[in-house]
Amino acid sequence: MEQMMQTQPRLMTMTDDERVAALAGPPECVAPLLLEAAEAGHGEAQLLAGQLCLDGKGLERDPVAALRWFGLAAQGGNAMAMNMVGRCCEHGWGTGVDKILAARWYGAAADQGLDWGLYNLATLHALGEGVPQDRTRALALFRQAAAMGHAKSINMIGSFYEDGWVVDRDMEQAADHYRRAAEGGDFRGQFNHARMLAANGDEQGARFWLDRMQETATPAFLAKAENWIRKNLQNGRVAAAV
Repeated sequence: MEQMMQTQPRLMTMTDDERVAALAGPPECVAPLLLEAAEAGHGEAQLLAGQLCLDGKGLERDPVAALRWFGLAAQGGNAMAMNMVGRCCEHGWGTGVDKILAARWYGAAADQGLDWGLYNLATLHALGEGVPQDRTRALALFRQAAAMGHAKSINMIGSFYEDGWVVDRDMEQAADHYRRAAEGGDFRGQFNHARMLAANGDEQGARFWLDRMQETATPAFLAKAENWIRKNLQNGRVAAAV
């Protein structure tokens, strides 16, 4: 018993407050603690260690190691780890691109009720990648995730209404979903909400949400958004969604 106590990971011997404080530290201090717990078989630590390896924060960027940690946590039943294995398979992080396998992992996460698993599986169905294209199925999955407050899924439902995919085109529904997605923090929802506001003549409101969008948007998306702003916002025209 004494030897077992000595090998207990440090994170597991901390109080809840101490653990929260330790995990809020700089990545280079957090990484050794997480690795110690991950190597002892703690699923959440394995998931977090995998994310550090994937991002290269506190540890050398190593997608192969990231996938290994995600896989171990997934085998232990961690739904987010299942989703991350799917992400690795979809994007070729630490392995070859395999969207069929990605869909299976997303499905496993979705079966556990994970909003991100539902969203990622829905996206594959919408695009017909790794699974047959099935926009009706995609919309149902997006709606499941949206019911949990998943902002990106709410934005995607707005796109279905705007484009008339498997539902009647309904710009009021589209605008309402974009607003909700924007308020939920999704940068694509913030951009789309800004488009709707601009279309209704509310340039001040549009600029507010475009400013918010820039806080979290990817560089590639920002480039598209900036092109739209140059072409459309100043002269009042509105283009299709990015």
